[in-house]
Amino acid sequence: MSLTRRTLFRGALAAGGLAAAGPGLVRSGRPALTHGVQSGDVLADQATVWARADRPSRMMVEFGTDPTFRRATRMPGALLLPGSDFTGKTVLPHLPDGADVHYRVTPVDLHDSSLAGQPLSGRLRTVPRRAKDVSFVWSGDLAGQGFGIDTARGGYRIFEQMRRLDPDFYLCNGDNIYADDPIEPTVALPDGTLWHNVVTEEKSKVAETLDEFRGNYKYNLLDENLRRFYAEVAQIQQWDDHETHNNWYPGEILDDPLYTEKRVDVLKLRARQAYHEYVPIKPVYDRENRIYRVLHHGPLLDVFVLDMRWYRDANSPDKQTFNDGGILGQEQAAWLKRELKRSTARWKVISNDMPLCEVVTDAGGKFEAVSQGDNGMPLGRELQIAELLTFLKRNRIHNVVWLTTDVHYTAAHYFDPDKAAYQDFDPFWQFTSGPLNAGAFPSDAVDTTFGAQQVFVKAPPYANASPATEFQFFGQVSVSAETGAMTVRLRDNSGAVLWSKDLTPQR
Repeated sequence: MSLTRRTLFRGALAAGGLAAAGPGLVRSGRPALTHGVQSGDVLADQATVWARADRPSRMMVEFGTDPTFRRATRMPGALLLPGSDFTGKTVLPHLPDGADVHYRVTPVDLHDSSLAGQPLSGRLRTVPRRAKDVSFVWSGDLAGQGFGIDTARGGYRIFEQMRRLDPDFYLCNGDNIYADDPIEPTVALPDGTLWHNVVTEEKSKVAETLDEFRGNYKYNLLDENLRRFYAEVAQIQQWDDHETHNNWYPGEILDDPLYTEKRVDVLKLRARQAYHEYVPIKPVYDRENRIYRVLHHGPLLDVFVLDMRWYRDANSPDKQTFNDGGILGQEQAAWLKRELKRSTARWKVISNDMPLCEVVTDAGGKFEAVSQGDNGMPLGRELQIAELLTFLKRNRIHNVVWLTTDVHYTAAHYFDPDKAAYQDFDPFWQFTSGPLNAGAFPSDAVDTTFGAQQVFVKAPPYANASPATEFQFFGQVSVSAETGAMTVRLRDNSGAVLWSKDLTPQR
């Protein structure tokens, strides 16, 4: 079996790893915030703020444009209770648009308001109602292939590089945790050195119970770079497979000896609960707590967040000649068309947690993403994408850009109908960037059904390059209010720009 990011052997765990103490876990008569503060799903007039305490308590939230909080609004927020692992989210209302908003969260005892813990502060930037320059960063794949927090190597150092760019928001494109990848105390590197991980009990095995899924999020929040970044930059969070299990699809029964619970439909519900508890997604979108949604970022930008995991058909050779639900499911696909047609933003960014043209394989001759590499007319999941691309052309929906991660390298692909087997679509770009802190891998084959041309790629020449190398990546997107142009920059973990592209909007 070839060594890939999806089949990399997960060896038996070394015995005796001690759990690391989390930040702020000092017990006293007062509640304490344990894992920093976060914000997300920011709009022009509201934002969602997250925190976790060490015991039952309530979030008291102060917020305003003054960093000293002298004229701050103060409001009681969410209850932090055992049923949500003491996490909670509070939606801040009546915010000024296009402004830096400072917030401060204080945990308060449920029965004695004089027992208040130490507050933690954060900052977010609300959406402008008028055209204003927009800048954001995106990536994904955190703590994969056994590479966790190595404090001697700077921890999750890529988040500090992203923070220094002062983006308006951060788009996590998926695999924010690796619930199926335990963290061992050490990982041997090709140069003979060791990668030394911070270890915790909950990350010592694959996640099956709700508490184990929760523990994956808590593990990442042990990192100082990540907590600082989350406190200063609002998030748009997505998910993919590793929040549950590698390459999962609905109805799957696992053939994995590390699992006692083999039913993916049981695991995915626990995974989704932990996801909603630990990321600052707005509390409820609909009856099923869906993850796919659109975030309107003023007149210049709409961000369409897809869920290419929960509604997909089974992984297969992907040669079907009919669309049986594809990778989005029928309801999500209809929603996406409807919202794209409704959008009045200059640019429409589609955050696709699985790439459109890179051939991502699964075991047994099956395929995990959209393409199967035959380069001919659309088959299988490609049929759903072909239908969507033709819909965009027929309805004259222009300036659509796709952003993805998943494959553990960075690349730019131009989709040219003149070079495609299927040609009924307008040309467009897809940009790939990741991982954040995980093994990096050689680039995948490119399927040309939709005329994809690999214009740029940077990937290691060998499998599972560690985060100690330069093969860790994120992307930056900037939109100019003056010209309407979009600039996409692909960066590495030093912050260096590897490649960039200026895109001129079509009126």
